[in-house]
Amino acid sequence: MQKSYILVDTDVAPEVFFKVVEAKRVLAAGKCKTVHEALEQVDLSRSAFYKYRDHVFSHSDDGFEKMVTLSMTLEDILGVLSDILIVLASYHTNVLTINQNIPVNGVANVTISLSTDSMEAGLDILLDDLRRIAGVNRIEVLAMK
Repeated sequence: MQKSYILVDTDVAPEVFFKVVEAKRVLAAGKCKTVHEALEQVDLSRSAFYKYRDHVFSHSDDGFEKMVTLSMTLEDILGVLSDILIVLASYHTNVLTINQNIPVNGVANVTISLSTDSMEAGLDILLDDLRRIAGVNRIEVLAMK
């Protein structure tokens, strides 16, 4: 099923959406070390945060998401990262940074930032294709700018 998105005027959006965005912002900025600290700071329940965190994003000023940062947990299998890069290239994204930790207990955490200026499909379709790669255990959007 293909996802679709809508823009909602902040005057009518539920307060919980603002709190989710703010919690994600303080976590990304390093102002809070744990999700628990961030949720206390913005007065948001853990269940609400996890319900909406992968579905609520701040919209950029120009109306287009041009940079996306993805966080992934990958199995320590030869070629997994290469397969990811092939998919990213096929969508005409431009990889800006790759951070890969040393595998521990057979998995490695990887963060990839990419430019989506020339991307020819929606982000949701790209993410679905990345999730289908053998060895990708988890993938989530950390930030969009």
